[in-house]
Amino acid sequence: MLADRDSLLRRLHELRSEHRDLDTVIAHMEGSLLDQLQLQRLKKRKLKLKDEIAWLESRLVPDIIA
Repeated sequence: MLADRDSLLRRLHELRSEHRDLDTVIAHMEGSLLDQLQLQRLKKRKLKLKDEIAWLESRLVPDIIA
């Protein structure tokens, strides 16, 4: 169980890092109109990462029975 939690935390860190990197790349590309298709793909990837991050965070929060 502890190893699972550690691997989830590690994966969460990787996803957050990639998400931040995409922020930077997208910000630089938005100033340029060179490749709108690539920009759309990066934004789509960023949204997918956001969903994965939310899912992992929900897995890490213990269920509380009210």
